[in-house]
Amino acid sequence: MITLENVTKVYSSSQGAVTAVNDVNLHIKEGEIFGIIGYSGAGKSSLIRLLNGLEKPTNGRVMVAGQDIASIKGRELRKARQEIGMIFQHFNLLWSRTVRDNIAFPLEIAGVPKDQRLKRADELIQLVGLHGRENAYPSQLSGGQKQRVGIARALANNPKVLLCDEATSALDPQTTDSILELLVDINQRLGLTIVLITHEMHVIRKICDRVAVMENGKIVEEGKVLDVFQNPQQMITKRFVQQITEPEETKETIAHLFNQYPNGKVVQLTFAGHATERPLIAELIRNFEITINILQGKISQTHQGSYGVLFVHMSGTDEEVAKALDYIRQQQVGVEVMTNE
Repeated sequence: MITLENVTKVYSSSQGAVTAVNDVNLHIKEGEIFGIIGYSGAGKSSLIRLLNGLEKPTNGRVMVAGQDIASIKGRELRKARQEIGMIFQHFNLLWSRTVRDNIAFPLEIAGVPKDQRLKRADELIQLVGLHGRENAYPSQLSGGQKQRVGIARALANNPKVLLCDEATSALDPQTTDSILELLVDINQRLGLTIVLITHEMHVIRKICDRVAVMENGKIVEEGKVLDVFQNPQQMITKRFVQQITEPEETKETIAHLFNQYPNGKVVQLTFAGHATERPLIAELIRNFEITINILQGKISQTHQGSYGVLFVHMSGTDEEVAKALDYIRQQQVGVEVMTNE
């Protein structure tokens, strides 16, 4: 559905050339929810502008829904953009128009007759859960309702692709979850390909099938969300995963435990899928001459299954602890022995 081949975007500035996107190769499958995550300045926003043709790549090809977005222009580009919906962080609604008229606006631009565009707007109002608010103005809506209008407007032309640029960053956590659930519902009902640009790992965890991590204009890691959670390779990816898996007080608690228990080992265990359901601690206590003190733990749900992290203090003879760690690894559970650094 979406393919980027050796895509680079260089901007000119008073300080010289700035490479915002650096030799990116990416393939996004039809019907999947794909996340692109990175901190400010990573190149995410430039990348999404390349996907909808608002920017042209300095080098490389950008293929979206069968069209080479970088090589077309004029009427052909406008037609291609009708197959690419876009929702934004700050909604970008027309404040002088009602909910219904905001949603119908892209169809008005496309020259669709009024009765058809209002009928389509009413269908979308039902889809995004805004029944009864069709005649309200943006100033009368909550943040979540505004974003629902933005989603409905993006769907007006029956696009094949929906691009979401930090679409939940301006919303509170509860509203964020409701919008993400709506996007999953739309993806399943319409078979829409959704690309999410974000700096929040919670968004990736909640709904994405696969994720790409951007840093300094490059994609430094890519894979299924559960795989990335279970075995992050790059330091930046580990930082993002820690947003979800490690409570803020974990490091302080571990440091305290090292002082309190100078002997033994502090171990981080990571579980994925069915491994999260096993009574592993009970098995260890029953089968080995060791003592285990649970320090901290958390199980998160990803779009592909459960992911859990457990910090434990393990004491006993070196031989018994080593046997226990080997046993854990045999159960397809990740093991990292922590150090007091």
